[in-house]
Amino acid sequence: QVQLVESGGGLVQPGGSLRLSCTASGSMFKINTMGWYRQAPEKQRELVAFISSGGSTNYADSVKGRFTISRDNAKNTVYLQMNSLKPEDTAVYYCYADVLLSSWGNYWGQGTQVTVSS
Repeated sequence: QVQLVESGGGLVQPGGSLRLSCTASGSMFKINTMGWYRQAPEKQRELVAFISSGGSTNYADSVKGRFTISRDNAKNTVYLQMNSLKPEDTAVYYCYADVLLSSWGNYWGQGTQVTVSS
C-alpha cells in the first residue's frame, strides 16, 4: 500500500508564491519519477512538472520560469515552488509517483486546492 499526502495549497494573490509538498509512504522498494498535475474547473488534467530519481526535470510551457520542482529522495518527498502566480494557475494540484512494489505502479495524492485571486 502506497500513500501520497500533499500539503501547501491555499489562497494567494496574483504575483504571490506557494510551495506544495507531497510525501510518499508505505512499503516501497523504489520510487522513480515524481511530479505534479493540475486540473482547473471544466478542464482536463494537465501535467505541470516532473522530476526523475536522478533529478532531471521537465515543465509545462505555461509554468516555465515560474515554477520549480525538486525532491528529497531520503524523505520520499517532492516539492513544487510556485512563484509569480497567476489567476490561471488556479486548480487542484495532484502529485503522483511511479513506485516499485512487486511491480511498477502509478500512485496519486488526493489533491490540494490552489486559488490565485485578489
